[in-house]
Amino acid sequence: MKKLIITGLLAMTTAAWAQTTVKVEDAWVRGTVSTQKATGAFMRLTPSANARLVEAQSPVAGVVEIHEMAMEKDVMKMRQVPGLDLAAGRTMELKPGGYHVMLMDLKQQLKGGDTVPLTLVFEDDAKKRFTQELKVPVTALGGGNAPAPMKHDMGHGAHKQ
Repeated sequence: MKKLIITGLLAMTTAAWAQTTVKVEDAWVRGTVSTQKATGAFMRLTPSANARLVEAQSPVAGVVEIHEMAMEKDVMKMRQVPGLDLAAGRTMELKPGGYHVMLMDLKQQLKGGDTVPLTLVFEDDAKKRFTQELKVPVTALGGGNAPAPMKHDMGHGAHKQ
């Protein structure tokens, strides 16, 4: 009986330590002009185990959605998607012209050099949700799509459950 209890406790402890993580790289937000009410956030996501990006939040926008741009009969269309499946160890790139996080009903202009707080909400295979808090640099209009090199202290390691 003792052995069964110890084995059960060990299994629960191992499961608690085996939390899925998602590595976020090269995150950036496209800058806006003063009257613009929407922009996109872009990045590369690499999960340690299968996961799904199910939501995003930011205090700079009234609405934050996960979007896809795709060609339909020679017309580029953008639409909201309910989530993005992320395969273990494989990088999913959120980029202009493809999948991205859409920030709408912006509360202020986003200028080059600004930083945008962004919370990504993921689900693991067991449907357990976890969040990742980011501080994403804004790339100035006309500054190209290349993000500035990210520092390791930018808040990318802050996980909440």
